[in-house]
Amino acid sequence: MKYLKIERNKGFYSTDGQKWQPIDELSKEDLLKLVDCAVKKEFDMDVFDASKIANQAHQIIYQNIYEKLDELRENKTRFKDESKALYKDAISKYKDATE
Repeated sequence: MKYLKIERNKGFYSTDGQKWQPIDELSKEDLLKLVDCAVKKEFDMDVFDASKIANQAHQIIYQNIYEKLDELRENKTRFKDESKALYKDAISKYKDATE
């Protein structure tokens, strides 16, 4: 599903794939939803292209969010593996203590 798109010379985002909001209206909660989707779901975005976005604020916001989400998406497997490894000992101790 697509979460970031460029249309009509502006950047837009969606947390559900249906309702699109201008990128400059992105809230902290919406950003967290996008991060969660990038980690857990199939995540698609329009590639950042400054020539397709006329509004300079949209350019800056879209570029920064695109780059961070793309990096997260590319490193998703490594991120999950590191998270599991980080808590593996604690989970193991907890399981042993409850048995």
